[in-house]
Amino acid sequence: MTSSPATTSPWQGRLLVLVGMLAVALNLRPAAVSVGPVLEEVTTGLEMGPAAAGLLTSLPVLAFAGVGALAPWLARVVGLHRTTLLSLAVVTVGLSLRAESGTEPEFLVYSLLALAGMATANVLLPSLVKLHFPDRIGFVTALYTTALAVGLTGALTLTVPISEANGSWRWGLGAWAVLALVAALPWLLLLAHDKHASRAMGEVRVTDVARTRLGLAMALLFGIQSMHAYVSFGWFAQMFRDAGFSPVTAGLLVGLLAAVSIPLSLWLPTLAGRREDHRSLLWAVLACYPVAYVGLMIAPHSLAVLWALLVGVGAAIFPLVLTLIGLRARTAAGTAALSGFTQSAGYLLAALGPFTVGVLYEATGGWTAPLLLMTALVAPMVLLAGYVGRPLHVEDQLRQRVTV
Repeated sequence: MTSSPATTSPWQGRLLVLVGMLAVALNLRPAAVSVGPVLEEVTTGLEMGPAAAGLLTSLPVLAFAGVGALAPWLARVVGLHRTTLLSLAVVTVGLSLRAESGTEPEFLVYSLLALAGMATANVLLPSLVKLHFPDRIGFVTALYTTALAVGLTGALTLTVPISEANGSWRWGLGAWAVLALVAALPWLLLLAHDKHASRAMGEVRVTDVARTRLGLAMALLFGIQSMHAYVSFGWFAQMFRDAGFSPVTAGLLVGLLAAVSIPLSLWLPTLAGRREDHRSLLWAVLACYPVAYVGLMIAPHSLAVLWALLVGVGAAIFPLVLTLIGLRARTAAGTAALSGFTQSAGYLLAALGPFTVGVLYEATGGWTAPLLLMTALVAPMVLLAGYVGRPLHVEDQLRQRVTV
């Protein structure tokens, strides 16, 4: 009889899976964020209008919300490992064709293609952790969220140098297709796992999870925390510039905010994996947000570094929620469905954040109203954390619905 991953030695037979998962994680953000640093060059080169540019910046959210919900179904029908390989192939093709696009519609279509692959892999990673590392959920989630943060930082910082070194934004965007292609190689060797994992994917569906209190709470928590992240990455550079910083310094402050997530992504999920009740840990991280927002209203210039660091710590709620997706389900199928609903519904909700902040900023001409809104949005996260932080499991709530 073959031993399960939980009963073998911690890494026996699973090192290749871990390498494959980390390679996938490196590719979960470049398709979305690599356009930003060269957006002006792209819009000029393709004669892209403001409406198309606005749509381009919204595509990641649309892909996460729409395509991500289909990932658990694809995993059941096609196979978890085959779907992961397919998602990387789609990312590779989409990024390659996007870099060669000659028209605005082509660029948008191929961007959506790449983002669709990225969204699918994004949803499936927690179920891969649950399937292969049920005894190491916190630690492995820590590794892959750290890889995700590295991929995010790399795409933000390297796209422009690659473009300038090769004389075109096309090289800067196309380079990330190579990373996706390399990441697909381990999964060619892992396809045989689908023969053994088909039963583990079961029949838990996204629509089933959507009718549970835990599923709804997880989606709301994920969505509101994503609002905070999108607002900070999308608007804080402008806020720091309005506070008197140069564009370069403002960018560095946002970069500092993002960089905080790298060590915290490595530490916090590991810590979460060692406990059953996560409420105090979630609350400790969330407490940094209101302090930072009030500080930004009172002393946006003199203590800007401190506030950026605190916002970065607050943003570490993201790897914690990803860890909870694996811990709040008993099976790989439950994890996939919980991940699909949490992220698809959550990202759809998150799209309201940057838009609302932009409207408030334009209407008031300052940052007090937007920061008051962001401070108020911490309260529902605290309440939701008090619920999802308890040792609950989505399959238990599904069984309760059946017996009622």
